[in-house]
Amino acid sequence: MRKIERQMNNAITKGVDFKSANTEVVSYTNSSDVYLFGNLIARIGETWIELFDGGWQTVTTKSRLNAILSEHGCPGEYVFQKNYQWFVNYNGTTIPFFSGMRLN
Repeated sequence: MRKIERQMNNAITKGVDFKSANTEVVSYTNSSDVYLFGNLIARIGETWIELFDGGWQTVTTKSRLNAILSEHGCPGEYVFQKNYQWFVNYNGTTIPFFSGMRLN
């Protein structure tokens, strides 16, 4: 995990705002929003995570989402790409990625 992703996850855990380079965390009372280049890529609540691609399915977006899932998701959840399409491994099941999907 990259240093910026560790800092991002730390801010989410502590419920504080964070901004460094292209990544920003905005914290609210019961949730945090994560932005990459100003585009919303994740919303993290106490018992759920919403994933977005911000209109850009890039290696960096996928890396940030996987860092969030690694720290705040359930074990084994991750985003991956196959034949130029994104998928999520969720509870051992592969499901197509769509922006705004919610994981519990």
